[in-house]
Amino acid sequence: MTIHFRPVPSPLGPLTVVTSNRGLLALEFPQDAWLLPRDGWREGDHPLLRQAQGQLDEYFRGDRRIFDLPLAPQGTPFQRQVWFALADIPYGQTTSYARLAARIGRPTAARAVGAANGRNPLGIFLPCHRVVGAHGALTGFSGGLAAKQFLLELEGALPPMGPADLFSDAAGATRDRD
Repeated sequence: MTIHFRPVPSPLGPLTVVTSNRGLLALEFPQDAWLLPRDGWREGDHPLLRQAQGQLDEYFRGDRRIFDLPLAPQGTPFQRQVWFALADIPYGQTTSYARLAARIGRPTAARAVGAANGRNPLGIFLPCHRVVGAHGALTGFSGGLAAKQFLLELEGALPPMGPADLFSDAAGATRDRD
């Protein structure tokens, strides 16, 4: 299987889109570039890379709410079930790990859903940034919490906040970080 990749400029910094002929495999954030092996990869032009870049550009301009690309993330059947369920979270809305677990028919698997969510190789395309802690707190995101905040603000799911507000509510109490 030949793997193709392309760096894509974004408001979050350079992202790397990775594909095969079967579909998109990964979207790497700058700090994640070391996660995937690059042996035998080909940098450059591929129709799916062009489509992905175009749709990301539209998303960041606020002109796209749903991605329409073939996706082929590599993972266990459970991980893939969780990842594809992320695509059902509407633009501009959030859900919790527990609600996502219930949505896939595994109501006691919130922690396993969280672990699978944390290994999502196609962040933004499969919007793991829309999953928040039980009390609405921003929790881990491969692109970093500032990127998660940016994406949720872009979608209108969060009012604009400063970095000090990431883990505190209006009264200044620490939010649950589940």
